Amino acid sequence: MTYLIDRRLQGKNKSAVNRERFLRRYKAQIKDAVGRAIKGRSITDIENGEKVSIPVKDVNEPHFGHAHGGVWETINPGNTEYQKGDQFNRPRSGGGGSGRGRAGNSEQTSEDDFIFELSREEFMNYFFEDLELPNMVKTQLTQTIDFKTQRAGYNVSGTPSNIHVLRSLRGALGRRIAVGGPSRRAASELQQELEALFDAEVPEDDPRVVEIRKKIHHLHTRINAIPFIDPFDLRYSNRIKVPKPSTQAVMFCVMDVSGSMDETRKDTAKRFFILLYLFLKRVYERIDVVFIRHHTAAAEVDEDEFFHSRESGGTVVSSALHLLQKVIAERYSSSDWNAYVAQASDGDNWDNDSVLCKQLLNNGIMPKVQYYTYVEITDGPPQNLWEQYTEVAAHHANFAMQKIVTPADIYPVFRELFKKQPK
Repeated sequence: MTYLIDRRLQGKNKSAVNRERFLRRYKAQIKDAVGRAIKGRSITDIENGEKVSIPVKDVNEPHFGHAHGGVWETINPGNTEYQKGDQFNRPRSGGGGSGRGRAGNSEQTSEDDFIFELSREEFMNYFFEDLELPNMVKTQLTQTIDFKTQRAGYNVSGTPSNIHVLRSLRGALGRRIAVGGPSRRAASELQQELEALFDAEVPEDDPRVVEIRKKIHHLHTRINAIPFIDPFDLRYSNRIKVPKPSTQAVMFCVMDVSGSMDETRKDTAKRFFILLYLFLKRVYERIDVVFIRHHTAAAEVDEDEFFHSRESGGTVVSSALHLLQKVIAERYSSSDWNAYVAQASDGDNWDNDSVLCKQLLNNGIMPKVQYYTYVEITDGPPQNLWEQYTEVAAHHANFAMQKIVTPADIYPVFRELFKKQPK
């Protein structure tokens, strides 16, 4: 029997390969467990890991056993009541034993579920696995001050850790062939001359044979004196730093803060904004977040004022769209930035203003953004803003809209907005 022992040195995460294999094998069960876990946690804790339990019956591994086969007759010792061929009625209690034991407590199980903990990165991978960002990458990428190291040929000098062994050995082999080539050819010619003398039955002590042997020995000595590798043969991997192109995105958070938007609706909108921000962070290296709040007038504010400042009065959504269009034109060029807009509102707006909002989106905003999402946080019938936005969605594939009634709808709505599109 042959035993294979892996003695390769491993890092501190020695079980990483086994863990990845386990996650791939029970992917369906883990995704179901992650879905159950998401329903019971807050959006502020979305980046944390999660303890996942899998029923024991789902982690049982198949195994081979030895079957009896053939025809077997068994003899149960101690049976003095029945003989072969006897018939008897089934006991009324449903069991054949005569023990007086009681059933166990219904809250106790014979086997516990298999419980393990998903890391933050693993949890987020399963959560965002079926999602994507439409029109994610621009054709033109911006240059940043970040650099990445890449290989750029070979050098004749460098540190020992950068020695390229294969390239060095190839150079040494070529040098030995080039330097020893004339000596090998001369030795081969002398060897043929010596064999010709032997064919002519010239004795070995003949002066010509002795002289040729001396020359052959001298040539082999010169060939063997060629060093196997010379410092001149060493080649070192050359690495240079080049600018690293990276994509950058800007996320616009637009929210109605009029009197009709109470704290509950603002909290629901905040959860949706945070979820979108986490999603963008997984794709883009640099993200700017711009907060625009509006009632009858719009203003660009910081995050604290965006979520906690109280306002009263009516709603004019077009004021926020005018400001959005201005900020994009002045600071976020569509050729360099991937712009995403998330708008949250209760749908209430002045009738004439909703038509203006549709015109602003169709003519000025939609051609400059990658994706525009509108969520209406209300449990009532659709308002006039929803009706106008429906016409925008019919003409622009990068415009999506959904309705949120309760905080429990945030995750399904988010997944619906950013689900993967068929190829």
